[in-house]
Amino acid sequence: MTTRQDVRARLLDVYEDLLRHDGYGSFRVEMRLLRRGQKEVIVDCGKQYRFVIDFEAPRIRGAAEMPGDEGSRDLSENLRRWSPLDGAA
Repeated sequence: MTTRQDVRARLLDVYEDLLRHDGYGSFRVEMRLLRRGQKEVIVDCGKQYRFVIDFEAPRIRGAAEMPGDEGSRDLSENLRRWSPLDGAA
C-alpha cells in the first residue's frame, strides 16, 4: 500500500524535474474516491504515476444525530443545522 508520504515525494520530484527543465512543462493531479476507504491519486506530467492510498472521510458535525442511512443524508440540511449565520440578525 502506498502512503501519503510516497505521493508527496513523487509530487515534489515532478515539481523539481519541471523546474530544472529548460522548456515548458506542466503537471496535473487528479483524485477520486474509491471503495473501501481509499483514494486514487494520479500525477500526470507526460507520464502518469498512479497511487492508491487509505482515506477516511471527515465526519460532518451533527451527522451522528441525524436518522437514516449515511449515504442518503442531505448535506445541505447538515450545513443549515450548524451555519455560522444562525441567530445573526
